[in-house]
Amino acid sequence: MPRTELHYLKPQDGIPNSSLPLVIVKAGLAAGTRNGDAACAMLKKNGWGGTWVYTVYPFWHFHTRGHEVLACVSGEARIGFGGKEGIVAEVRLGDVCVIPVGVGHKRVEASEDFLVAGGYPPGQEGNIVRPGEMDDADIAREVGSVPLPQTDPLSGAADGVVALWSEATGAAGY
Repeated sequence: MPRTELHYLKPQDGIPNSSLPLVIVKAGLAAGTRNGDAACAMLKKNGWGGTWVYTVYPFWHFHTRGHEVLACVSGEARIGFGGKEGIVAEVRLGDVCVIPVGVGHKRVEASEDFLVAGGYPPGQEGNIVRPGEMDDADIAREVGSVPLPQTDPLSGAADGVVALWSEATGAAGY
């Protein structure tokens, strides 16, 4: 049975993070989508593109041009989110992380077979920014121009992360 965790991460160490919560859905991938090709096909069907299958980089980075979904399709890992004072999440086959634009992440340790299927909402991308590589004004401008997704990567509907993030932003935006 899927279980949803929400994590709020404050800016730190050159990582902007977000007022939107990091969403981790434990056992979020249905059994038939727990491989790279099937997970990527599901993400595309649900309106999330630019899909790929790879690991998570072992250095702190964040994206300023898109929200990102990471669906574990093989192995297990410990992934850091938010920076040194953030969290470390245990991710296993079937777990899904939906990362708001600006939230730092890195692979802390992983099994040799660890892989995730990743993707982004339409028109968004996962540019790789390391802390200190961009000035704060450029980060704020890029992050502030990224719209909320219109569909949840797991359901394809306006529920799940769409509803959670819409509720979190209210009328104020993020």
